[in-house]
Amino acid sequence: ENLGEVKIADEVVAIIAGLAAMEVEGVASMAGNATRELISKLGMKSLSKGVKVDVLDGIVTVSLALNLNYGYSIKEITSKVQEKVKTA
Repeated sequence: ENLGEVKIADEVVAIIAGLAAMEVEGVASMAGNATRELISKLGMKSLSKGVKVDVLDGIVTVSLALNLNYGYSIKEITSKVQEKVKTA
């Protein structure tokens, strides 16, 4: 029985990925200057800036442009961001 299918808009995936990335300590903002303060003022749409979502043959690729705080390990932060986005 085919009961239908669920489709999730690319922008929804982008917002979820942006939210997840912003939760990682050491991430200052998304490209597009969406700081934590601005997010609360501007709303969720600003979180999709700096996020690119591609879907090809059922595989989702998420690319993030991040600004990191000084003094943090890029390798450690990006690994944490990857795990957080995958989980989200």
